[in-house]
Amino acid sequence: MEEEERDAGRGPPRYGKSMPPRYGAPRKRAQKPVRKREKHVFTVKLFNRWDTNVPVNDPSLRGYINLDPKMLPRSAGTQRGRFHKSRMHITERLALKMSVSGHTGKKHKLTSGKFGGNYSNVIGVVEKALEIIEKKENKNPIEVLVKAIENAALREEVISYQLGSIMARESVITAPQRRVDKTLRFFAQSAYRRSFNKKKPLADALAEELMAAYKNSADSFAIKEKERIEREASGAR
Repeated sequence: MEEEERDAGRGPPRYGKSMPPRYGAPRKRAQKPVRKREKHVFTVKLFNRWDTNVPVNDPSLRGYINLDPKMLPRSAGTQRGRFHKSRMHITERLALKMSVSGHTGKKHKLTSGKFGGNYSNVIGVVEKALEIIEKKENKNPIEVLVKAIENAALREEVISYQLGSIMARESVITAPQRRVDKTLRFFAQSAYRRSFNKKKPLADALAEELMAAYKNSADSFAIKEKERIEREASGAR
């Protein structure tokens, strides 16, 4: 009785006859089927010349060698956060290493000259080196670059830590991102040393280093450094 008096004082329903019953379940609208959008794949070539659809044979490096189709490999600082290097194009990472090619260890043994902070000059050198590789090898230079990284990427190295009053050394497995990073650093340092205060252009020196690493030749500075570091790591086990 009290509930009926309470309901009578409320007046007519707010939404008229279309209002659902008080204690009933609300009406559900019929949902329209969602159409899936088709993904369009754009055929963009690097520098409008070379296809970057190149397979990476080393499974440990597939997620760390970025070969996304781009015409100009430049992120302009948009890639930040953890593992941001792996989201950058591999040619951009090589160009950034070339801008500090005189840096070895914790010191600048050689001046980086006009390439320090000048990305346009450095990416021009990389493009010229890829053009030289294409003429000499008659292959896609991006394929040569990827294969060179796979051949020269070291797998283990030595770390030093203090144990009491002595310095202990131990061999450790190198992380995949560090493998790519150190290999590109070796390429840049070798090319810059070959052309520093010499008549040989930097693009020619970089192309020679990449082709030597592609062939797994002992003429490559990166291959020599890989063998030396892995030899030290095997002795520190």
